[in-house]
Amino acid sequence: MGPVSLDSHGENSGEWSMTRQEISLTDMLVTLHASIRDCLAVIDRHEVSTVFVIDGDGRLVGLVGEREIRRALVSGTDLDGSVRELAGCPTTTVTPGQGRAEVLDVMRALRLAEIPVVDRDGRIVGVHIDNEIIGPEPLDNWAVVMAGGRGTRLAPLTDDIPKPMLPVAGRPILERIVLHLVGAGIRQIFLSVNYLGSQIEDYFGDGSTYGCTIEYLREDRDRPLGTGGALGLLGEFGDGPTAPVLLMNGDLVTAFSVQDLLRCHRDRNVIATIAMTRYQHQVPFGVIEAEDERLRRIVEKPTPSWPVNAGIYVLDPDLVSRVPRGEMFPVTKLFDECLDRGESVGLWSVRDQWQDIGRPAELAQARGQW
Repeated sequence: MGPVSLDSHGENSGEWSMTRQEISLTDMLVTLHASIRDCLAVIDRHEVSTVFVIDGDGRLVGLVGEREIRRALVSGTDLDGSVRELAGCPTTTVTPGQGRAEVLDVMRALRLAEIPVVDRDGRIVGVHIDNEIIGPEPLDNWAVVMAGGRGTRLAPLTDDIPKPMLPVAGRPILERIVLHLVGAGIRQIFLSVNYLGSQIEDYFGDGSTYGCTIEYLREDRDRPLGTGGALGLLGEFGDGPTAPVLLMNGDLVTAFSVQDLLRCHRDRNVIATIAMTRYQHQVPFGVIEAEDERLRRIVEKPTPSWPVNAGIYVLDPDLVSRVPRGEMFPVTKLFDECLDRGESVGLWSVRDQWQDIGRPAELAQARGQW
């Protein structure tokens, strides 16, 4: 089969090196010069059902499945015969920007065990399989997801289920977040739990079925810690983070670029970064603009907008260590302290899907019912 190098091709290749059991992407690909025996070796070694075939430039040109190989062998094809004769055109591919949850839904609908990730130049840069994504380079960053809220505004829906576990398009909101983080290369996730937290722990377990490690920051039910207090519990897990920590609310339906946010935080040399989105509000009346008690113009039902906190943050490790242990602590207090100290806090705009699920109307909108 021979080594295949993709490192110099495509703008996304640097973000998609294989990590499944120390396997590189090249271990799962063959060229048009490979034999059927080579394909069988890949299938057996990596427990996959499909081998992807590339040309000399790393472009995906075909695929070979177990079924096709079996049929060829039954018909008398030699094991050392070329794969070129068996390679069929891939009918389903995804792009690097497509979310993990979305891809899994496609795989389930089409009953596919693997889907290749192909960049805009036609080069294969990763592979989705059923229980993990083989592609994004593992990041050193930890992610902390706040999933302990009561969700009183969504009652009675949240009487017997934690708000982050409410389903949207067939999956709990929190599962969509976990899949999104793993798809971006996050391998260590902490879920802050409180209200009905056992349901969350039973559902996600240790995270192995999602291709990550999940630990739980357990708040005292009678003593919630607010939007930032759970960070103080990270000290229970060794020496703490060594890279910036991604903190986010657990009730967001979003497809923000994790890697772009982390890159922006690093490049701007700030101690924290706050992701922001825009809130729009349509005024239901004609707004009068006046000057010296004379009409300048009437603007009919304008829709002004303001930048607002998106509930997603990146925090340097030193900043995380300032959060007191076991105390109610709103994360915004941390940013106020940074400003008082003269420390720079960056801002980053969410340009992708973002929906906060705090009220029934927002949940209905996320479910396409609005």
